[in-house]
Amino acid sequence: MIETVGDPVASVRAVLRDTAVDAKSWLLDEAAPLWSSRGRTRSGLFAERMTHSGEPDASYFRTFVQARHIFSFVQIGQMGWTGPWKTLVAETTEALIRRAKRPDGFFVHRLNADAHPLDERADLYDQAFVLFALGTAGGALSRGEWFDEAEALLDRVEADWSHPQGGFREGEIADNRIRRQNPHMHLFEAFLALGEASGRQRFHDAARKIAMLAGEKFIDPSTGALLEYFTDELKPAAGVEGRLVEPGHCFEWAWLFERLSAAGWQEGTRVSDRLTEFARSTGIDAKRNVAINEVLTDGASHDLTARLWPQTERLKAAVARFTRLGSEREAEEAVAAARGLRQYLEVATPGLWRDKLREDRSWVNEHAPGSSLYHISCAYAELFSIVS
Repeated sequence: MIETVGDPVASVRAVLRDTAVDAKSWLLDEAAPLWSSRGRTRSGLFAERMTHSGEPDASYFRTFVQARHIFSFVQIGQMGWTGPWKTLVAETTEALIRRAKRPDGFFVHRLNADAHPLDERADLYDQAFVLFALGTAGGALSRGEWFDEAEALLDRVEADWSHPQGGFREGEIADNRIRRQNPHMHLFEAFLALGEASGRQRFHDAARKIAMLAGEKFIDPSTGALLEYFTDELKPAAGVEGRLVEPGHCFEWAWLFERLSAAGWQEGTRVSDRLTEFARSTGIDAKRNVAINEVLTDGASHDLTARLWPQTERLKAAVARFTRLGSEREAEEAVAAARGLRQYLEVATPGLWRDKLREDRSWVNEHAPGSSLYHISCAYAELFSIVS
């Protein structure tokens, strides 16, 4: 608990304001200069990952990571970074459209440093992030033709991958044993971004369709938990797979439902409340102050390792709920989540991070994944929005 004097909400809000200022400083003064320069290719791609001394790995560049970087630098620019974020965003978006798009309209999985295809398979998760980048960049740079690109890609996804049982097939890199909620969550995120940026009703309708699918199929009605893996008919998968819950994804969907609710779909708050309550009651390790990777629907812990990204989703959900409720509890949870996340950023090279915290508080020794900047920048932009 945060010690308060006088009005408890005002006192916690003051702590939240200080936390947000620190977050903005890290993002704009440390992360943005590093990732905008170190490893940036002549072809207009951002680094896929870096060593903890800041050396980029140029062996491959996944399309969804480039799309995430586009989003990150839009957020960074809109928070006040004075670097060339518009140029970076435009170059990378154009590189994806020119080099990563196949003749059939789908986007490839991986590129090399020259932005030539390295793995030409098309995956639903990748297409979701391309749609997300097109919406984010199109809105930030007033490039309406990128909304047209998004519509063309959605045409292809709907024509080739629509599933008769609801949702979409996952393309050419799928595990055919199961279907997953995760690509659909990022489609939901992409459609929200595209709808907000373009004003086109098609994207608003697509977002609500995914939200309804989640409510009907992905969320366990008895617990309010978000399930991960399903049969072809979108029934929970057999065995343990069908009972797995990732608290980070519960928080992420809760944040998305809060956004949809703010846009007028009031059912979203009820879904957000249940997702958040399940994740907080079963998925937070108070000793490390982190959201863990996996639990089961009965609340039992399944994987006590804590990756970076669930911490950002915990923060985003708390911020969105504080915006709606204005309560001391949500403000305190936002501060706790921000503090939990901050420990991942305490590394030798400013602007990098560690990704996996073990149960014994030791860190997995590995490169800093560029994909995480999307999670961090989104969470910090949300946090700063309530105090700016």
